[in-house]
Amino acid sequence: MKLEIKNLHVSVDDKEIIKGLNLEIESGTTHALMGRNGSGKSTLANTIAGHPKYIITEGDILLDGVSIRELSPDKRAKLGVFLSFQYPVEIEGLTLANFLRSAYNSVYPDNKKSLIEFHRYLKEKMLELDIDSKFSRRYLNKGFSGGEKKRAEILQMNVLQPKMIILDETDSGLDVDALKIVGEGLTRLRNEKKSFLVITHYERILKYVKPDFVHIMKDGKIIKSGGPELAKLIEDNGFEIIDKK
Repeated sequence: MKLEIKNLHVSVDDKEIIKGLNLEIESGTTHALMGRNGSGKSTLANTIAGHPKYIITEGDILLDGVSIRELSPDKRAKLGVFLSFQYPVEIEGLTLANFLRSAYNSVYPDNKKSLIEFHRYLKEKMLELDIDSKFSRRYLNKGFSGGEKKRAEILQMNVLQPKMIILDETDSGLDVDALKIVGEGLTRLRNEKKSFLVITHYERILKYVKPDFVHIMKDGKIIKSGGPELAKLIEDNGFEIIDKK
């Protein structure tokens, strides 16, 4: 799936946060978006996903050449957009398996699976990621470690098979082992039909989720783009090195 963002302007509570951003993500590629706090990274992620708080005042977002600017979040999800949250919600009483089945049947209303069909499908998807079947019987994110929450989201991606995957600071607060879980899981999901936008402050997750392109965001715009070496430059010198160029 190809994502095109054209001259995007976005306001939150009447304050403009994104100020003429342009970005293209070709199908099968992984892009990293870096920048200081307040640069607009999470605003961009939520805008692509369709959060109603984020108002597009100018510009457009296209998937495979078709505008999604006016679509609700659920319709964007059905087209293949997936947003991984920095802090996934905990829901006691709702098992991961039941949550995933509800999500699957919502995203694929024309191919709904019965309880038996879905559990067979879920078992296959868990095997692909080397996840123990007992994991799906736990309440959604309740008592999960940081790594387990990310493993649950990766399983959700494998079940729903989205085409445009956005990771919004998914590495926040994770230790090295949890980062490895994320990296290995995403590596297994990558193929020529899926695109990734990895939003992060740090290069460390990019050692596991290797990007094809790296972009630096400042004051609501992308001010510099390059390859993986750009992330290394930021890690070694801070964002000040970009300010000086």
